[in-house]
Amino acid sequence: MKDHYETLDGLRGTAALSVLLFHFLEFATPDRAHNLLRHAPLAVDFFFALSGFVMGYAYDARLRRPEPRMTLKGFLMRRLIRLHPMVVVAMTLGLLSYLFDPFVGQKLGVGGQVSPSLLALVFGLGLLLLPAPSLPNRFGETYPLDSPAWSLLQEYLGSFVYGLIGNRLSQSALLVLAAFAGVALLLTGLHFGELIGGWDWDTFWVGPVRLAYPFLAGLWVSRSSLRGRLRNGYVWLSLALVLMFVAPSFGKLDGLYESLCVIAVVPAILYFGTGQGALTGALGSVCRFTGRMSYPVYIVHYPFLYVFEHWQDRMRPSQTVVWGVVAGTYATVLVAAGLLLTYYDEPVRRWLSHSWLQTERSLQSVRDPQAAASISQN
Repeated sequence: MKDHYETLDGLRGTAALSVLLFHFLEFATPDRAHNLLRHAPLAVDFFFALSGFVMGYAYDARLRRPEPRMTLKGFLMRRLIRLHPMVVVAMTLGLLSYLFDPFVGQKLGVGGQVSPSLLALVFGLGLLLLPAPSLPNRFGETYPLDSPAWSLLQEYLGSFVYGLIGNRLSQSALLVLAAFAGVALLLTGLHFGELIGGWDWDTFWVGPVRLAYPFLAGLWVSRSSLRGRLRNGYVWLSLALVLMFVAPSFGKLDGLYESLCVIAVVPAILYFGTGQGALTGALGSVCRFTGRMSYPVYIVHYPFLYVFEHWQDRMRPSQTVVWGVVAGTYATVLVAAGLLLTYYDEPVRRWLSHSWLQTERSLQSVRDPQAAASISQN
């Protein structure tokens, strides 16, 4: 059985909690240069690197070996089961927040701001994780009911390309592709003066650019024999992530700083994150819990954020009140994510995984009865 890198799971939690706070601070302090976590959007690029690592580490052997070989369909179904149940919840919460936001009157019907048919189209496309027309009060987003879904689309694209050809690429080919992707990433960061974009229609093309390098780098690290050695790695690497996020603004050089962080610092964090085994005690519990919480926190927080932003814009509260509401809403998101994780996401994924496993066994038993018995071990 392969090692499970708990530190990397915990670092995913650190990144998710950081980007959650960044988004609330983004509206509480609209000037990004004064946002305490001004560089926290790099958490998304870190997620892409982790995905590349997980793809290679968990699936390379299963997709490459002759028998019993995991099919592309089987691989993609596993990714769908892992990610999509929470997409359904996030889009539903986004629809509810759009319809019932008490601080913005969303008028439906003839002569209103939004027709029911358009809203139904946006919701339907969101459930399929497809970009949709933007809506009023949604900042030109490609996923106007749940903005972070833009990065999930990139995850799906990365999974598809990996399952199709990426699992067969050599280390040398990965390095060459990563070099080109790194140059594209650097040029993009220099062009915008920051490494941000991909979430709206104006910068839609940036999404694949931000995906390519960190995903390829993570895949390369997973296949290499390089494994770091760092005592208390979860603590020190979480601190490294936070320091990367809270670095001061470098003005016009922010794009250079953020690109170099993704190109050099993120792979280094992955490298050292593989050097620590299972964690024990309270620290281990925190690491595992935040790792489990990371995806629900990330994918469901934006509907809450929409309401917060509209409340602030309409009510014009004092900064003291704003910070109190930020703290309360932050806690609310964590509680909601924890409940969804425990009572919806994990149970639904277990049921779907079991159902898909039974289907695979049935199909395989028709083609090859001997191989069917080994599917459950893969």
